[in-house]
Amino acid sequence: MQLSPKIYHSFIRPKWTTEKYIHNHIRQHFNFTNKKILDFGAGTGANCTLCSPSYYLGLDPDSHRINFAKGMYPHYQFEVFTGNELPVDDNSFDFILIIAVLHHIPPETIHCYVKEFKRMLKPDGRIVLIEPCFFDKSPIGNWFMNYYDKGDYIQREEDYLNYFIKENFRCNVLKRFKKCFLYNELYFTASL
Repeated sequence: MQLSPKIYHSFIRPKWTTEKYIHNHIRQHFNFTNKKILDFGAGTGANCTLCSPSYYLGLDPDSHRINFAKGMYPHYQFEVFTGNELPVDDNSFDFILIIAVLHHIPPETIHCYVKEFKRMLKPDGRIVLIEPCFFDKSPIGNWFMNYYDKGDYIQREEDYLNYFIKENFRCNVLKRFKKCFLYNELYFTASL
């Protein structure tokens, strides 16, 4: 069962957890001032506040979540997309954020999106990713994520990295951490 956007935003993406486990990690490594940001899988828009409204575009296939995001953050731009081609110009973004999205996408479809990311990034652009990840020495966390998370495609670190390496991205793992004691998280970047 999929949660309503309001319940999801309140319980899964409350401001304090988003700030602690996502925004603080990203701000330690990146400055988004005057940088064009694409938030792929923007959902309810919780990550838009990392940058100014005029530099942000949030995309998601779920029109209910996008409509919620537009109501919560009216100064930011959000759009619904369908299919594997994203409605943006070539070489148009400095950063692409992918926060807890890939584990909801079938692996064969991720390859199509990675090609799109490559097309959309500026030559010196970067993709910033945080994903739930199965860790070898975390059987309880792995079980918990597998049982409770609504994403059907949680993967191991090497699997996530390989999607990008196969398209000639250089990957850099910035951190492996636990969120709320039971979620294993992988934080990495991909650049050309």
